[in-house]
Formats: sequence, structure tokens, C-alpha cells
Amino acid sequence: RSASLASEYNGYTPQEGNTLLVAEITIKNTFRESIEMYDTDFQAQWGDDAEDAYSIPITTDPETYTELPTVGANQLPGTYTLAVDEERSGELVYEVPSGHQDFSISYLEIFDDGTEEGNVGDPYFVFFTAENQI
Repeated sequence: RSASLASEYNGYTPQEGNTLLVAEITIKNTFRESIEMYDTDFQAQWGDDAEDAYSIPITTDPETYTELPTVGANQLPGTYTLAVDEERSGELVYEVPSGHQDFSISYLEIFDDGTEEGNVGDPYFVFFTAENQI
């Protein structure tokens, strides 16, 4: 839908050297049953080839993977359920290094099949240039 760079988001400010990527997305459950959604299923990537050139939304602590509260009314929470054919729109907010405008957001579903690693689905990528609103 849209994406922009911001210096703050509803009072949340990034660490020095970073900026915020605010991506407005719409997702729809086309599966045959309700599914649990996690913000960590959606990673933002940028142009570096480094292994750590990605970020997860600010609704999850990147070190402990503890879910954090949302800071904006339009922000998608860390965890939620999508019913069959349900569609949901909202914002994913990422801390990213300053100086980038070209990004991708990837989605990867891992289905619980009783094993520790789960059944990994197909990854999907959306590539875009974020509007600079800083």
C-alpha cells in the first residue's frame, strides 16, 4: 500500500544512526482455517549484502523476541489471529539504518507440524522505495 521513512512514530524514536520505516500493508487469509499471525513473519531488508541487513517490527524485541506493546492506533500487534477470508490492514514499523530508501518486506509462514523446525512455506517479497518524510 505505502511506505515512508520517519524520524519518530507516535513518540517512538529510533536509536542513533537509525530511522523508522513505516509500511502500511493489507493481508488476507486465503487458507482454509484461521491462522495465527506474528510480526516476525514480516522482515524488512535493505540493499546491503550483510547477513544482518534486515529488521523485524518494533512490536517484538529483537534480542529476546518478547512481544512489545504497539505505540500507534494503526500499528499491527505482534500477534493476532486471521479468520478464514479475513483481511486486515495496518502499519508495520521497523528501525532501519539511516541512508537507505530501497527496501523489501518478506513474508515467510512456518506451519506447526509437530517438529521443532516446523513446515516452512514459500517466502514472498515485495520490493519498494520508501517516501522520505524526515
